[in-house]
Amino acid sequence: MELSELVERHRLWVVTAAAVVPLVVCAVLAGFRDSLPGVTSVLALVLVVVGAASTGVRAAGIVAALSSGLWFDFFLTRPYHELSIDKRDDVVATVLLVLIGAAVTEVALWGHRQQARASRRAGYLDGILRTAEIVTAQHDSPQRLVDHVAAQIREVLGVARCSFVAGPVHDPGMPVMDHRGLVTRRGHPVDVDRDGLPTDDTTALAVARGNLVLGHFLVTAAADIARPTLEQRKVAVLLADQVGSVLTQRAG
Repeated sequence: MELSELVERHRLWVVTAAAVVPLVVCAVLAGFRDSLPGVTSVLALVLVVVGAASTGVRAAGIVAALSSGLWFDFFLTRPYHELSIDKRDDVVATVLLVLIGAAVTEVALWGHRQQARASRRAGYLDGILRTAEIVTAQHDSPQRLVDHVAAQIREVLGVARCSFVAGPVHDPGMPVMDHRGLVTRRGHPVDVDRDGLPTDDTTALAVARGNLVLGHFLVTAAADIARPTLEQRKVAVLLADQVGSVLTQRAG
C-alpha cells in the first residue's frame, strides 16, 4: 500500500495527530522557555506544520497551524498558561506562525497535486506505449488488443465497465464521446466536469477510421459518478484509435 493511500485511510488519525503534536512540542519547549529564544520555538512549530502539510491532507495542515498558534500562546508567551498575550512581539509571532503554517500547507498541497498530475500522465503514456507494442506485435490477434484497450479505458476514465461492440451505435439516445473527448446526448453537450459521465446509460466511444465506424466501446459509469477530465477523455479516445487502426488493417 502506498503512503498516500495509507494516509487517506487514516485521515481522522492524521488530523488528530496534527492537533496533538503541537501541544506536546509546546509543553516540552515550555521547560526551556527561559533559555530558548522565541524564534527557535516558532521554527520548531513551523516544522511540525510542514510535517502535517506534507501528508497532503489540507485539514491536517490547517489544524496543525491553528493548534501551534494556540499552544504557543498558552505555553510560551506571557502571561503563561493563559490564552492572552501582553507583548506586541508575541502577538506578531503568533499571527505569523498561523499564517506561515497556512501558507506552507497550501504550497505542500500544490506540490502534491503537481506530483499526482505528473504521475497520472506518466501512467497514461505507459498505457499508450503498451498498447502500441501490442499493435505492433499482434496484427493477427486483435482480440488481445481490444481487451487490453477496454481495460485501459476503464482505468483511465475511472468507470465500472468497458466493453467493445462491433458496428456503429444504433441507439440515438445513447450518450456519445467524440474524438475530441466531448460527450453529447441527443446533440446536447454533457458537462462531465460538473455532472460526471451519465450513470443511467452507457456512453459510447466510437472506433472509426475516417467516416467508417468499425465499432464502439461501451463505457458504464459507477453509481458514485466518474468525472474524468478532458485530458483523460482524450487519452481514452487515443487508445480507442489504436483499435481502429488494427481493425482497418484486418478488414483490408
